[in-house]
Amino acid sequence: MTQPTVPSRRSVVIAGAAGAAAAFLVPGPAAGAAAPDADRTAAAGPAAPDLRPYASYWFPDSLPAGTPGDGITWRSLRTWRAEDDPDLPFNTAAVPLARRFTPVPPNRTARSGQARVQSLVSFEHTSRNPSQGAPTADYYALTHWAYLDELVFWGGSAGEGLILAPNAPVVDAAHRNGVPVLGTVFLPPVHWGGDLRWTRDLVQRDSWGRFPLAAKLVEVATAHGFDGWFVNAETEGGDAALGTEMLAFVRDLRARGEAAGLRITWYDAMTVDGTVGWQGALNERNQDFFRTADSMFVDFRWTPAGLASSGVRAGELGRDRYELWAGVDVEASGWNKAVDWDAIVPRDRDHVLSYGFYRPEWTRNHLPADRTPGEFHAADDRFWTGPSLDPSVPDGDSGWRAPATAVADRSTVTGLPFATTFNTGHGLRWYENGTVTSDAEWNHLGLQDRLPGRRWVVRTEGRRPAVSFDFADAWRGGSSVLVAGALDAPVTVDLYATRLPLEPGTVVELTHRADAGPVTVELAVATREPARPGDPVPYRHVPAGTLRGGSGWTTATVRLNGFSGSLRALGVRLTGDGAVAYRLGGLAVRRGTARPARPTGLRITAGADTADGTGLRLRWTAAPGPVRHYELHRVLPGGGRRFLGGTCQTAFHVSGLRPEPGERGVRIEVRAVGELYTASPAASVVHPW
Repeated sequence: MTQPTVPSRRSVVIAGAAGAAAAFLVPGPAAGAAAPDADRTAAAGPAAPDLRPYASYWFPDSLPAGTPGDGITWRSLRTWRAEDDPDLPFNTAAVPLARRFTPVPPNRTARSGQARVQSLVSFEHTSRNPSQGAPTADYYALTHWAYLDELVFWGGSAGEGLILAPNAPVVDAAHRNGVPVLGTVFLPPVHWGGDLRWTRDLVQRDSWGRFPLAAKLVEVATAHGFDGWFVNAETEGGDAALGTEMLAFVRDLRARGEAAGLRITWYDAMTVDGTVGWQGALNERNQDFFRTADSMFVDFRWTPAGLASSGVRAGELGRDRYELWAGVDVEASGWNKAVDWDAIVPRDRDHVLSYGFYRPEWTRNHLPADRTPGEFHAADDRFWTGPSLDPSVPDGDSGWRAPATAVADRSTVTGLPFATTFNTGHGLRWYENGTVTSDAEWNHLGLQDRLPGRRWVVRTEGRRPAVSFDFADAWRGGSSVLVAGALDAPVTVDLYATRLPLEPGTVVELTHRADAGPVTVELAVATREPARPGDPVPYRHVPAGTLRGGSGWTTATVRLNGFSGSLRALGVRLTGDGAVAYRLGGLAVRRGTARPARPTGLRITAGADTADGTGLRLRWTAAPGPVRHYELHRVLPGGGRRFLGGTCQTAFHVSGLRPEPGERGVRIEVRAVGELYTASPAASVVHPW
């Protein structure tokens, strides 16, 4: 949450302290002499240990003078070792970066092979950013991965730490959708507590002339499972010698990172002469950094002429112009931001550059404090799709040029089995097979499903119903898709662009119900794509049943007999007479079923009693074979189960445990969950009271 006492980035720019300093970047204590290398934490007297794991953050080497604030740990990256990091098992991403493809766009303005989109997102404060979600549904649960090419886990402050490793839930969700995630190296302006010694620490050489912190950054990214670094050097006062060293450092970082499959994005701030001067263009003062890195974020000071010349210069350097991200600052005003879109993504000629959103979590932050998940997703859909809320109907007259109107969407639905329960990664409750197994709010992006990329393409000759993620009920997870309205003609809702093989025995399962009806449901199946952008998907329709209002959840199994080749798209067609409320809770494409193997070695590694109850750290050995994620339940004295949480990792922290009446010890079970949401037998452990 933005701290109201801290000025926004825009006010900082106006004040003359330019740079990408966010409202989350709280000015730290005045810089002083180099501190000891050991971690330093706030001392507030005896207290139970906080066993909750948090995302990792560091200073390059020397630490600030004084004492860190409450809950903040000052760490040196130079002294970090993976084997000594007790939080690493909670922070290591588990989902590999998926390959994705580009289907034919649903409108004639979106293009493939040209501009791409980057987002700089601050999901939480630098310190105390939970490693595995939190007990609240109020979270920036990003879902429009289909339009993103790079996510930067943004943050850093002089009072907390300058180098941030992304937390595992964000990386796992992004990777499931084919989006690489970068950590941040932020060297803040002096106005924000920056000290040039931290820049010098970063680029220090050892006695052999090597850059030990470049090696550490590669080690951190590899150990944590993310994809590279966003390097933002904005501390003023440098000289040509420092500029030369920084360039050599970035070159070494990229060379080391390339061998590990990592990428580096440079922020347009420090120039080759070592001074900080935001160019707003690719020019002779920053082009060496661009040539050395994989891409560059062009500062917000750009002009149309500057972007045009940047694209030309990139080509002269033998680089792709779309490796330049033109900054678009939406932190303060979101879709109300006045942007010269024709300077970046003109409609009448090739796109000029790619672009990078700074702080698109505005879609959550601008809402009232009592915002709901549904309100957030409605705002987020408008940001990414446009006011029409339908990518097939781009708003030509809107001042906001949403990504869906300019950039072709992508999909990772390429292999069997494929299943989704339309879980957005947060919710007001947790559901299993339509039953509430926890009534607590939660968020954990690592549990997010692959969601429909085109939200929401609706084809009908009649009135268009409303389509949304809904949190009032779900089949599994925290959300479902709700189609509601008065139907006076058949309605087709596009769901997924796919590249799935069609072989004998392939079936599609729809788990759905009618809250108001009746409604006749057909599965929409396409084995070829539209002939050109903007044309409707050439679906064929297979009956999936007629649902009566209030009849409860049911699963329809649709056999794809008579279809051959490759499954290219899936949707549903609904026919009703009058008011309809159709809820879709799950979709699966499979040839068979498989139950994952049981995890083993479940054990409690640490425990602590606090005012909130008992907290436990648990570890286990991964189940052999493919696993989507793990789920933890508490076994209740009467034999029931209560959902405690889920994770893609093999470590989890449970908090707030208290004895149930008559309970001598709390029994916790862990199950592996497969791609079809079938669960393994449980491994269990007991913590005695």
